[in-house]
Amino acid sequence: DGPRVLQPCEYKGAAATLAEAFATDDVARYFIDTPDRAGWSMERKWDLHVSILEYVTYAHCLKGLATTVGEGYGAVALWMPPGRNMDDLVTIFRSGMWRLNYQLSREGKKRFFHEFLPLLHDTKAQVLGPRDDDAWYLVYIGTRPAARGKGLAKALISSVTDVADREGRPCYLESSNAINPPIYRKLGFETRKTVRLQRAERDVEMDIMVREPVKSAEREK
Repeated sequence: DGPRVLQPCEYKGAAATLAEAFATDDVARYFIDTPDRAGWSMERKWDLHVSILEYVTYAHCLKGLATTVGEGYGAVALWMPPGRNMDDLVTIFRSGMWRLNYQLSREGKKRFFHEFLPLLHDTKAQVLGPRDDDAWYLVYIGTRPAARGKGLAKALISSVTDVADREGRPCYLESSNAINPPIYRKLGFETRKTVRLQRAERDVEMDIMVREPVKSAEREK
């Protein structure tokens, strides 16, 4: 079966896929593996990792576009469509995002609220300029390890890039894994900038990538 839209009641299953996919991702761990949480067990850190992705997934079910493909949520993508965001108080409350004010450590909150979120917001505005509100924004995409190599992520991305092409809109993403940019380039994305998170012992890099809309005649070539 092809990609389908997730219902809000499915957020836990979808978030579990993303948690597996981003289990060792430097950005996903950036807010958890902090010096002031050095005494936490791996189990407590994992629970927080899962909780963060549950909040984000549910918020996208409410205000964005959350899609999946494959058996058992084999792959999951979270998009923010043009002109939308999940910054309103209702979404923050309903999704549980407000709990991060209490669940993240002091350093984790600095990294998430004062470094990470402003950096993403400002970079997207800078790279896209006046098209910032017109772009499809791929916030998360992940595949369970057991489901990789089957083209599931490609199917999820293509289902939206096809829409973006018809609408004449760009698509935007951040990649925190050096393996991924070559894959995204095959789908039409190009690297526009590299940004860095700098509060940890070593910088964490993210590649900023944009896909320009493709006209129907060009897609048929």
